Amino acid sequence: MLRASIVARPLAAAGGLLLWLAAGVSGADAIGEALGLAEASLVVQQGPNIVLADQADRPMIPASTMKLVTALAAIEHWGLSHRFTTAIYRDHDNRLWIKGGGDPYLVAEELDLLVAALREQGLRTVTGIGLDDGLFAADDRIPGRSDSDNPYDAPVTALAVNFNTVYLRVAAGHVSSAEAQTPVTATAQRLGATMGNGRHRINLRTRDNALYHFGEVFQAKLQAAGVDARGDVRLGSVPAGARRLLVHENTRTLETVVEDMLAYSTNFVANSLFLALGERHGRSSMAQSQQSLERWARARFGWREFRIEDGAGLSRGNRLSGRQLLDVLQALEPYRALLPRQDDNPAVRAKTGTLSGVSAYAGWARRDGDWLAFSLLINQPVDYGFRLRVANALTGGATLARN
Repeated sequence: MLRASIVARPLAAAGGLLLWLAAGVSGADAIGEALGLAEASLVVQQGPNIVLADQADRPMIPASTMKLVTALAAIEHWGLSHRFTTAIYRDHDNRLWIKGGGDPYLVAEELDLLVAALREQGLRTVTGIGLDDGLFAADDRIPGRSDSDNPYDAPVTALAVNFNTVYLRVAAGHVSSAEAQTPVTATAQRLGATMGNGRHRINLRTRDNALYHFGEVFQAKLQAAGVDARGDVRLGSVPAGARRLLVHENTRTLETVVEDMLAYSTNFVANSLFLALGERHGRSSMAQSQQSLERWARARFGWREFRIEDGAGLSRGNRLSGRQLLDVLQALEPYRALLPRQDDNPAVRAKTGTLSGVSAYAGWARRDGDWLAFSLLINQPVDYGFRLRVANALTGGATLARN
């Protein structure tokens, strides 16, 4: 049952939800605890009606639930069937140029397909590799991104292989690739030389590392396919007069990209989409994308008090309210299946958000055949599983949800 101290805080409720909570349904104590937190917002919607609204309009740090905003903006901008592209050119000196289109899923297997297409066109020799990464501003810094080597801190570039990460095996000072589809590069060997024995997945740290690694991987794949590609890797703009050989279209649609981004909470993918959404006249930057996404949100939802600083939720400067997240969920309702299922409760489809002292969860909980949209934003320390217990309570308890 709700404590008197909880009820004393202004609370909007309808539809009998608070009566249900007070009846002692399994897991309801978790919701009671959430309502008792000083730095928390909980909003629940059933159909068109908000049935629980605690601090619903208070701007809070959303952490990775910001990816729901990015997902919706991407879907509405491009559509689920959209495929990102990468263009290949050859200049008068027979140098091959790759122009980045911001494809966040240009993984090693996609490069294999690209190289195979070039071979089919008769490519047999090139004097070097040129990389044009001009779509995204070179000197940008993502708000909230740290300098760690963790994959979630990967730099974002318009040309990137494997999300700007490398998976390495180190043994007695020897560095090799820990995945068959990606050859080890000079850049990867240099980064791995400082690591102890074992397997390590790390990010490439800087834009130059990321681009040179991309060029080295591409060059190795050309050589493995029988193309003489022994020249250097160069950064710059595609030269005027260079002839376009092909445009590679990723095999994955935006639907797959968004679903994976939400499932794995991939910051690189989210901020790649964020930057691509801000593109104007072939250029983008974090500042440009911030303005673009905030302008879209004001026009789409009529929001006033909010702040969007990045697309992944890394920045502590981001601010969304619980009610605003419910607006996003209402718009995402046709795409609910793209949200990940909660591991211990398939009746919950929701996105987590985690920063130090921040725990968030937003999505849907199914109860008695109906989907309840919910947003839980907590800007104070709680245990990791707390938000899951709140979602379980909205379904009537984990045991009920599994039946």
